[in-house]
Amino acid sequence: MIVVLFRSRLTEAAGEDYRAMDAHLAERARNAPGFVDVKAYTAEDGERLTVVRWRDLETLRQWREDPEHRVAQARGRARWYQYYELEVAETVRESHFARPAQVEA
Repeated sequence: MIVVLFRSRLTEAAGEDYRAMDAHLAERARNAPGFVDVKAYTAEDGERLTVVRWRDLETLRQWREDPEHRVAQARGRARWYQYYELEVAETVRESHFARPAQVEA
């Protein structure tokens, strides 16, 4: 499993055009081969963290090279992002726990 950590801060220019592209690419990524899941968080100071999991490096590479994603990357650097930091990591171990649902009497 590959984990992408994308930390960013938006500029004031990131308006409706950004939100539309973000929604479009999120849907496109969800339908891409190898996509596992995504979660996004915003800190109190406005910094954002998006965590995306991919099956393997090859499917992540395909997403990175997607033509529409490339357009959004360029537009993001030119207009939407004050900054971003991207980290790609490989999962070396996983552990899972889920509390069973309680049955009401």
